[in-house]
Amino acid sequence: MITPAKTLCPYCGVGCGLDVLPPAQPNRPTNRDQAGNPLWQTRGDRNHPSSKGMVCVKGATVAEALDQDRLKYPLLRRSLADPFERVSWDTALASIVDQIQAVRRTQGPEAICMYGSGQFQTEDYYTAQKLVKGCLGTNNFDANSRLCMSSAVAGYLHSFGADGPPCCYDDLEATDCAFLIGTNAAECHPIVFNRLKKHHKRNGQVKLIVVDPRRTETAKQADIHLGIRPGTDITLMNGIAHLLLSWGAIDPEFIDGCTRGFADYTTVLRHYPPSIVAERCGITVASLEAVAQAWAEAKAALSLWSMGLNQSSEGTAKVRALINLHLMTGHLGRPGAGPFSLTGQPNAMGGREAGGLSHILPGYRLVQNPQHRQALETFWQLPPGSIAAAPGLTISDMVLALEQGQVGLLWIAATNPAVSLPDLNRAKAALRRSPFTIYQDAYYPTETAAYAHLLLPSAQWGEKTGTMTNSERTVTLCTAFRPPPGEARPDWEIFAEVGRRLGFVEQFAFDSAAEVYAEFTQITAGRPCDVTGISHDRLADLGPIQWPCPAQETADTAATKHDKRLYTNGIFATDDGRARFAALHERGLAEPPDDRYPFVLTTGRLYGHWHTQTRTGRIPKIQKMHPAPFLEINPRDAQQLRIQSGEWVEVRSQRGTVRLPVLVTQNMRRGTLFVPMHWGSLWADGAECNALTHPEACPVSRQPELKACAVQVIPLDQSTPTSASASEGTPTALPEPNPSSMLSAAPTP
Repeated sequence: MITPAKTLCPYCGVGCGLDVLPPAQPNRPTNRDQAGNPLWQTRGDRNHPSSKGMVCVKGATVAEALDQDRLKYPLLRRSLADPFERVSWDTALASIVDQIQAVRRTQGPEAICMYGSGQFQTEDYYTAQKLVKGCLGTNNFDANSRLCMSSAVAGYLHSFGADGPPCCYDDLEATDCAFLIGTNAAECHPIVFNRLKKHHKRNGQVKLIVVDPRRTETAKQADIHLGIRPGTDITLMNGIAHLLLSWGAIDPEFIDGCTRGFADYTTVLRHYPPSIVAERCGITVASLEAVAQAWAEAKAALSLWSMGLNQSSEGTAKVRALINLHLMTGHLGRPGAGPFSLTGQPNAMGGREAGGLSHILPGYRLVQNPQHRQALETFWQLPPGSIAAAPGLTISDMVLALEQGQVGLLWIAATNPAVSLPDLNRAKAALRRSPFTIYQDAYYPTETAAYAHLLLPSAQWGEKTGTMTNSERTVTLCTAFRPPPGEARPDWEIFAEVGRRLGFVEQFAFDSAAEVYAEFTQITAGRPCDVTGISHDRLADLGPIQWPCPAQETADTAATKHDKRLYTNGIFATDDGRARFAALHERGLAEPPDDRYPFVLTTGRLYGHWHTQTRTGRIPKIQKMHPAPFLEINPRDAQQLRIQSGEWVEVRSQRGTVRLPVLVTQNMRRGTLFVPMHWGSLWADGAECNALTHPEACPVSRQPELKACAVQVIPLDQSTPTSASASEGTPTALPEPNPSSMLSAAPTP
């Protein structure tokens, strides 16, 4: 009997447990890749509390990409015009140390930047924070979670006093009113949505409400779908609150005893009567009232959201407007109720715990808090003042700093910003200006590798042991079940070795990921994300554990308990223990449509693909499922432009152009378009949606408004467009993109 390895799916923030079986098994057929090599096999872990054995197509096929186009050895070049040459790890590490020391000497530590990823395990995140923010003295560490969850972080922090979703997945089966806004969970978080959908079908009294400009797969399952105009989320939520207040459907006891700011909030709500809200949002008064009525009658209202709220120039305000609904009705801290952000990446939560954004520190601490800085300096045995007092550069700031020649070294790991950043042509131009870029990844080629001077091969999922935390705060031990290929190394080991070579030997005296995690847990003691009761050994023994889990457990925080909710006692993490209402009006889209650019373009994920296809693009089954990008458009808009499905158009914004085939569908509201986000220059020609998007960001969370920009659509005369070149001036170190060959022509690194 073969015992499967226990691990976590490395895609979305749902955090599905996986069992992994070796390629050769008695009495079982062996799956093989296109080259005939036997494949590891994955299946859902029925004992995992979050997913209960369910798995989507991404998790079911993830092992098929383990040996595809792997970066196996360090590669170095003098300039972007030169070819890469294989070098030893000693040479690669020496070049990193030399570059860091030179930049510190000539420009100062503030010229060093690192851009990480929610693909990191918590051990990777923590080691990077200790190196960059502690030992190097710069807070210029940001992660792609800035593009994903930073508005949710800011919303929780400002409303509750601390980050951390207060709900758990058991609430999906306990709610009688599920309010989904800005999330296509059926495709982007499918296992969470499957749990909710089953509960909805079994219980006729449960209301499922979906707010989205598109009629997504999620919206098709809803009792009520509000297809609002893009950018009117705050108006909608204030309109719902206006009705709840006028009907007296509020919780005065909770408001008086547990919150502040309600009077100012009600002053704002006076400006949102149903007729005005319906007109601004592009919906009917009846549908608005139906949603408010469902919330008013609910015994337990649960809201779920993702990028549709977060990726906005007023993302934090949108999150707080949603939290307001829970505060005014008391739907919080009990089964089936609360505001629940669905994290985008597998370890976005772990990154937040470990301080993986430029304004935060490990253990839910803030850079600008002197006591927080001092606590870490003491713990890390660093001199006072080692941690800089000001927040570091966000990824958007890094782009600006690159443009201005203020960056001496850029270190990118486990993410692909040459596809994912907004205003992509400008971002690429900035990347070309970096004097020395280190790119650390598991795969080659990627679009970002073209902008690197040094490539470092990383161990990925299944090749290193570490922890990840999912959307419901459940920590899972991800066990290595095979060695890394070639000379690939775990990310934390790379960071630690650089730290030791820089002279911080005691700070990085780790022999294993378990030791890294043990150190990390110590600095969470007494913090909202207390995980001092969790260790690798305990996770291996008990299975996944939800935090808080302090070393001194209570009945509510026991490691074996998997339905831990925050704020069950009505006491919040603010100075006075009270949650805060936010009295907010809507500003609207940062770039509204006009006569020249009359459409609003929104972007998003597809069920089978993940982000920029670095992994899923190398899996044939998923490629067949989603072979090419497209533009969704409403039939009446298509008729006005005289285009049909299958015909090609050019989509233009003030920043760039893409060429795509059209899909005419009733699922789009008039004036709104949709393009999937997954296709970079390696996978399609001239189809990068972020060539169109703008960099305007939320002033609080600094999260860009990737979900909306103004565009025009130009029909193309020919049925198949002429080849659209990749962004001008792209380095030529990589092979020419050839999606039809599945990158078979890529050189072996």
